[in-house]
Amino acid sequence: MVVILRCCPLIQWLSLAVLLGSVVGLGEDLDRPLLGPPGSSIRVHESDPGLKKALAFAEERYNRVSNAMHLRRVSRVISANKQLVKGIRYTLTVELSNTQCKKSTMLRTCDFYPELNQLKTEVCVFEVWDIPWQGASTLLKQKCQPKGQSESVELLGRFKEFMTKYNKVYSSQEEVDRRLRIFHENLKTAEKLQALDQGSAEYGVTKFSDLTEEEFRSTYLNPLLSQWTLHQPMKPATPAKGPSPDSWDWRDHGAVSPVKNQGMCGSCWAFSVIGNIEGQWFLKNGTLLSLSEQELVDCDGLDQACRGGLPSNAYEAIEKLGGLETESDYSYTGHKQRCDFTTGKVAAYINSSVELPKEEKEIAAWLAENGPVSVALNAFAMQFYRKGISHPLKIFCNPWMIDHAVLLVGYGERKGIPFWAIKNSWGEDYGEQGYYNLYRGSNACGINKMCSSAVVN
Repeated sequence: MVVILRCCPLIQWLSLAVLLGSVVGLGEDLDRPLLGPPGSSIRVHESDPGLKKALAFAEERYNRVSNAMHLRRVSRVISANKQLVKGIRYTLTVELSNTQCKKSTMLRTCDFYPELNQLKTEVCVFEVWDIPWQGASTLLKQKCQPKGQSESVELLGRFKEFMTKYNKVYSSQEEVDRRLRIFHENLKTAEKLQALDQGSAEYGVTKFSDLTEEEFRSTYLNPLLSQWTLHQPMKPATPAKGPSPDSWDWRDHGAVSPVKNQGMCGSCWAFSVIGNIEGQWFLKNGTLLSLSEQELVDCDGLDQACRGGLPSNAYEAIEKLGGLETESDYSYTGHKQRCDFTTGKVAAYINSSVELPKEEKEIAAWLAENGPVSVALNAFAMQFYRKGISHPLKIFCNPWMIDHAVLLVGYGERKGIPFWAIKNSWGEDYGEQGYYNLYRGSNACGINKMCSSAVVN
């Protein structure tokens, strides 16, 4: 695999010693009173009246000691948090830009000065301690840097947090630099997804943020899904008998096992099919079993193990094998090995499989009546998904380029936005406790293209 990297001049001057050493913030604390044990820090919305007061106080104190000719005011709030500590301590990271007013003018009546903003914008960290019942505020910390330099420090801080959170260890300084460049480019991609998303999703740093698109696809996805033809044509599913309820979630009815993790193996197809069969077996027999994906990785001769597979082939392979062992009897390793299937340990079986219709309303009705559904979709936006309802533009999520198999477990609405509840196979630390929510109603990301289910008589 050839990886093409673009140079990032912004961060070339930063060394590993800085990354792994002292960069934990943008400045040192000033003398401060003893605040006692701090409470938990929470994010503050920009509409919060207390935040507005703290920002105004920070602006006033900044301008009081600034040597600049023009007044500066907050042009962007990068982050804002508060803690309850014998009052309220605000930690503010903001951009301060020049206005058209001289210092003798009231700050709030001044417009920004565009020509100067490009050269004079600073990124500042303030800590403001507010005691509302005393009507008193104190500036505990103020540290400002030119915007470009500050962005580099901020980037390094985020990368360091990423490495710590996800236990990332790299083999050399060169690899650290390479992953940092990739991380930086991926932040830009996540920002584009965020800006153009039509739903309520939050995109940002995930455990995949140090991977190129090519690495992510070849390791965790299944690009062959959109290229392969069926080994045998599938029978059409019998349509649902009645109209579907407004919402349904099989997690609430005991038909969904805990989220699993496929690891660095393109075996999503196996997890999708096994999740479907676990649900079908539960609905027919009343017992929810955790069945073996590894059996399919090792013993399914119609598919290609960690290099990809097709749900329709997997159903056929299970029928030929005679059934599935449990996860505990045939545990997952994340790589192909010798088939160790034992007929005497079969815990579940299927009789056939069916293909669902391609209309989302019909898929929803069938799901509510018959159980979780194996599906596939274009997973480009999933690399940076954190929470909410994802609704990427088609330029990011071509419905004809499906590359990841998952499990539909339900559907509903959040704040008026219809969505599919999707069980993924990247662990519980992905998305919303291992789940991905996708907009429902526009065949987003090709979610309707490859819907199927096993049949258990």
